[in-house]
Amino acid sequence: MNIDEYLVEYKKLNSRFKDLLKNIDISNAISNKESLETKTFNEGFWDNKKDAREVLKEISFLEKEIKDYKSLIEKHTTLKDDSELLKLGEDFNQDFIDNLETFSSTLNAYEIKKMLNSENDQLGALLTIHPGAGGVESQDWASMLFRMYTRWCEKNNYSYKITDYQPGEEAGIKDATIEIDESFVYGLLSSESGVHRLVRISPFDSNSRRHTSFAAIFIYPIIDDNIEINIEDKDIKIDTYRASGAGGQHVNKTDSAVRITHLKTGLVVQCQNQRSQLLNKQSAMKILKSKLYQLQLDEKKANLEDIKVGKKSIEWGSQIRSYTFHPYSLVKDHRTNCETSNINVVMDGDIDYFIRNYLLARMEK
Repeated sequence: MNIDEYLVEYKKLNSRFKDLLKNIDISNAISNKESLETKTFNEGFWDNKKDAREVLKEISFLEKEIKDYKSLIEKHTTLKDDSELLKLGEDFNQDFIDNLETFSSTLNAYEIKKMLNSENDQLGALLTIHPGAGGVESQDWASMLFRMYTRWCEKNNYSYKITDYQPGEEAGIKDATIEIDESFVYGLLSSESGVHRLVRISPFDSNSRRHTSFAAIFIYPIIDDNIEINIEDKDIKIDTYRASGAGGQHVNKTDSAVRITHLKTGLVVQCQNQRSQLLNKQSAMKILKSKLYQLQLDEKKANLEDIKVGKKSIEWGSQIRSYTFHPYSLVKDHRTNCETSNINVVMDGDIDYFIRNYLLARMEK
């Protein structure tokens, strides 16, 4: 990047920043936080532990919102100072470029969060990965996606738990479920729900032929205490089995894994990564409630066949995004037509570009 390109990019970012600030009133968040903090000093605050936890959760959320706002302002101030230095004749160097890129990524992340205003966007998410037909090829592709999403969590400082992980016999995974109980992750990952297609030279083909593989990503909201999903004992079937794969001697020698089938809908959930059968059952019930709630949300929509990926085959024509490693490098989202040739960066968890453009397209509908 030369100085002329830098100044053009700075002007674009500065314009976006000013437009964004027109719709932000951080004083309201500060006032709400102070009011809630005052409540925590009231006598009897902890008498109702459930309500107390909700207050502390809201304080934590507001603290992060204020922190993110201050970080954005701080990075913009740095960028503005840089532009003034250039006007005074300062030599253009890598520090200016680094500050520009830092502000750009911070602004993108902040804009994305402000787009999350649909129902339940603020909730955490359960992400499940299912390979399509094709045996080891698709199972290996599923494991690549598993790594991509866990790296995305790590890059964004999101804590996550692996509630289910079933390795394939030769390579890859048969199924996996990741629990990301962080604010707004459900809204962010709504862009990822669908079939993901891979084209590459297969590492499992001795003739080095090109293969196409598919895997499906399902996103479910982690419901909070304000959402009631009642499940009666007569509506479910519970099976226990021996956990597969890594997990320690205790896991492999006892029937600690739990599978729950919801008889009315046919939904099946399982959990095997907790220390005991009881904990696995609790986790499985939590996942089942999330899936039932997502089913309710889907049933409210007129275009159910289009939005519910579970009713689509994990095959040609149903993919939302393609990842091509050969004969060229390209990741393309077929809903927004956004694409990048930097496939290695995407597979390392840098998917915010696709998330942002999906949310922009959703706002325009």
